Amino acid sequence: MLRRLPDVIAEYDEKKAALPDAVAAFEAAGSAVKLAACVGGTWGETSIETGSVYESRLAESLLKSAWRHIYRGLRIDSIASAADKRRFDQAMTTPAPFTLENIRATFGDFLLNPRANILRGLAEVFCDLDQAYKSHDKVKIGVVGLPKRVIISGCSSSCGWGQDKLRDVLNALAAYQRKPLTTYQELTALFKTENALLVEWKATDHQGTEMTYPARGVRLRRFSNGNGHLFFEPDALRDINMALAEYYGDVLADCTEEKPTERRAGTEVSKDLQYYPTPAAVVERVLGDVYIRQGERVLEPSCGCGRFLDALRQAGADAVGVEVDPGRAAMARSKGHRVMLANFLETVPTGDYDHVVMNPPFYGKHYAKHVNHALKFLKPGGKLTAILPVTARYDHGLLDGRWSDLPVGSFSESGTNINTTVLAMWAAA
Repeated sequence: MLRRLPDVIAEYDEKKAALPDAVAAFEAAGSAVKLAACVGGTWGETSIETGSVYESRLAESLLKSAWRHIYRGLRIDSIASAADKRRFDQAMTTPAPFTLENIRATFGDFLLNPRANILRGLAEVFCDLDQAYKSHDKVKIGVVGLPKRVIISGCSSSCGWGQDKLRDVLNALAAYQRKPLTTYQELTALFKTENALLVEWKATDHQGTEMTYPARGVRLRRFSNGNGHLFFEPDALRDINMALAEYYGDVLADCTEEKPTERRAGTEVSKDLQYYPTPAAVVERVLGDVYIRQGERVLEPSCGCGRFLDALRQAGADAVGVEVDPGRAAMARSKGHRVMLANFLETVPTGDYDHVVMNPPFYGKHYAKHVNHALKFLKPGGKLTAILPVTARYDHGLLDGRWSDLPVGSFSESGTNINTTVLAMWAAA
C-alpha cells in the first residue's frame, strides 16, 4: 500500500539531503578497512580495493527510485497503455524533479479517469494494427469494419510489447464489461492455451488463495513468425465496437452524417462546427516541423484564442489571425495579437504570406474548403501546415501533400478524442 504522497516526498527530500553524509560514511568505512590491514600506518604493499561511490550517481538512483515507487504504488502499470508505459520508461532516462506538482501532472489523469485511459489504450492498439482504425467512420457502432480477429506482433513470448498490446485490448474490453482487469496469470494461460479465456476458470495463486477468473470471450492463436491472432467471440466483438464508440463519442465532428442535411452555401460557417483549441503539446510538435525565419509573415486562419499565435510570436514571426467568433477573437487580441474578425472563407486572398499554420474546423469535409482557400494566401513556394481529422488522409482523398499522424488522444484535453493528422503543402513556385 502506497503511503501518502507528502510522506513519500518527505522521505525523498530527507534522503537527498543526507547523500553527502552517506558518501562520507562510505569513504570513512573504506579508510577504516585499509587501516585494519596495516600496522602503524605502514603499507603492506598489498592493494586493497574498497570501491567508490559518487553523490551524483546516488542522487540519480534516488530520483528514479522515487518515481518508480509512485508508479508501482499507484498501480499505474495496471491501467496505463503500452504506449504510456513506454513513454514512462523513456522519461526515466532523465526524470523530472520529484515534487507533488510533477507527480500530479504525470499521473493525475490516470487516477481521475482510469476508464478513459484504458479505452485510449484500446484505441492506440487498433490504430497501430491497421490504418483503417484511425478513421472514426470505421469504428462506429453498426459499421462493418471490425473483423473477427486482430493481428498483434511480438507475441513470441508472454512478456514485452506484444503482451502489453494484448493486455490493452483485454483491459479495455473488461472496463466496458465492468469485469476485473486482466491479470498476469490470465495472460500467461492465454499464451499457453489458445482457448484459456473462453470460459470462467479457477486457479490457486502464489499465496495459495483460490481465484476465479471470468470468461473474456477471446482466443489467441500464435504463429512461428511472432504474430498472435486474437479472435473475438460475437459478444466480445460487439463490446469492443461499443468500447471504441464510447472513447470516440457517438457524435463526432469528422463522422459521416447519418442523415442528409440541407445544402449549405460554399462559404457558410456550419452551425455544427465544434471548437477544439490546439493543446500546447500539439502546437510545439507541429511548429517543430515548420522552419520560420525572423520576421516572416504567417497567417493563422480560425485562430481561436491564439494558441498558435502565442508560439509564433515567440518564434519571431510577423503573425496575423482570422477568427469568426467575437469572444475568441477578443481573447487573442487581449494578448496583443492582430486578429481579423471575419469568416475566413469570405476573406480575400493576398498571396503574400510565407506560411499558413491552421487548425481548421473538422466538421464532415468542411476542412478542405479552408485548406484550399488558405493556399491562395501563400506567396510562391510558401508552406501550409494544417491539423486535420485522419479521415482527411485515409478516407476522403480531397487533399494531397506530406502527412504525419499525431498520437491518439492528442486533443483529449480540448474535449475530443478525435484522431488527427498534420498535412504540409506548398504553393506552386
